[in-house]
Amino acid sequence: MRRRIRYVVSLAALGIAFLVVNFSKQINLTYQSYDKPRHQYAVRHVVDGDTVELSNGDRVRYIGIDTPEIRERKGSEWIYKPMPYAEEAKEFNKILVEGKSVRLEYDVQKKDKYNRDLAYVYIDDKMVNMEMVKQGFAMIYTYPPNVRYTQRFIEAQKDARDNKRGLWAGLEENKISTSQAKNNIGMVRMIESEVVDTHLTEKLLILKFKDNFKAVIYRNNISPGLKDMARSPNKYFKGKTVKVYGVIKKYKGYPEIMLHDMSQLEILK
Repeated sequence: MRRRIRYVVSLAALGIAFLVVNFSKQINLTYQSYDKPRHQYAVRHVVDGDTVELSNGDRVRYIGIDTPEIRERKGSEWIYKPMPYAEEAKEFNKILVEGKSVRLEYDVQKKDKYNRDLAYVYIDDKMVNMEMVKQGFAMIYTYPPNVRYTQRFIEAQKDARDNKRGLWAGLEENKISTSQAKNNIGMVRMIESEVVDTHLTEKLLILKFKDNFKAVIYRNNISPGLKDMARSPNKYFKGKTVKVYGVIKKYKGYPEIMLHDMSQLEILK
């Protein structure tokens, strides 16, 4: 009996030792993933409001935000054609990071389709991505699976909007109709109108309005509590008046607003 007890105690001790060693390794790996010296770089050049080039030549796209475009694609080339507030966003980004040492924090995806690093960028303990949103130089851009700080971004954007900073100045006063959308490309605008139809794809929920205006929602950005709108969008939206806001962009010749968070949409009646 004593021998059996000693045997059980020995097995338990080995199990505990294994767990401790494994836990220590995991702590070490987690630490290394965000170890400051390993991910500390100098910013050589600011490309625009949400992209920088590092001293090692890598380009970094800020996670969670979107700023007005400085260039527009024409065929196979990019031409200089800044959207409203694009230059202001770039200049504010330059003030924050150009020539300075920054720290990168990664989320689930490390690269985008253009081979740019995707990261949260820090000056000391201040997240640059968040500061761009907070001061009204960027809108939130929620794109799963990189959603670690989504709620903080939403709160920062609400604060900027409530205080009419930057992009948000005059939003309520400049509410426009769907017929005016094509003349406000690149502007942050609010539109209130009736949904005349909907279209569902594998990735998108598209709300159609008159005058060929659309509001587009990534299905991954629809919270679990609102999944019914993706299952039966016509029942949820068709014939109802909604209010949407965001940057009006042109897609295949027609104006649309991409909704990166459900806070950009309100069903009125």
